[in-house]
Amino acid sequence: MKVEASSLAALPGIRHAFFTRQGGVSSGIYDSLNGGLGSKDAVENVMENRARMARAIGVTPENLVMCSQVHSAICVPMEAPWTRANAPSADAIATRVPGLAATVTIADCGPVLFADPVARVVGAAHSGWKGAFGGVIEATVAQMENLGARRADIRAVIGPLIRQPSYEVGEDFISRFIEEDRTFTRFFAPADRPHHALFDLPGFIALRLRQARIDHVEDLGLDTYADPARFFSYRRSTHKSEPDYGRLVAAITLE
Repeated sequence: MKVEASSLAALPGIRHAFFTRQGGVSSGIYDSLNGGLGSKDAVENVMENRARMARAIGVTPENLVMCSQVHSAICVPMEAPWTRANAPSADAIATRVPGLAATVTIADCGPVLFADPVARVVGAAHSGWKGAFGGVIEATVAQMENLGARRADIRAVIGPLIRQPSYEVGEDFISRFIEEDRTFTRFFAPADRPHHALFDLPGFIALRLRQARIDHVEDLGLDTYADPARFFSYRRSTHKSEPDYGRLVAAITLE
């Protein structure tokens, strides 16, 4: 049902999970632990799945809190839970309130969980290429600092996401990165098709973490596209011409 990072699991008073697609009640293309309220899955199934996730990390279902994700570089502080109807448009959450779970949904983009065990501040970021390129990692670290965290004490974990062998991109994508910084060429490997390349999203996220002066970084090394038994993948569903796709959930909370 979930994957844990050893670096976060070792921290007292902090619970987290990168949930797989296993252990839920949904069926068909959403089989089985679909956490996406924005999917076309039956709402009652998604709510039951989310309730199971909440129990797994020791919070109430209403405290498994997500933003309205828009591929931005915005991180918001959370002092109290919000509902889906009044969720802020953002892609990361930071909190120092015990019992609230900073939560993101993904289906190939990178979930990054953060924890400062000294100041007791946690965060979660939805970091696809747009968010990583635009600064969502830096925004999350800055928001955690606003809540009392210290960069030297922050641990970060890169969870399941699409990996370089599965992530083919075109010329426009490549140009955007190279025009920003020619050293970004190191995140692209040759692809079989002309004028295409394979993009290293976790490597780029790791760079952004280093640039944000986060020294304690763990990468779980898991590929959502290449592991259909455990993970949903937007790109895999698109390649299979499926009408929709399930969403994975990552969450972190203070006990």
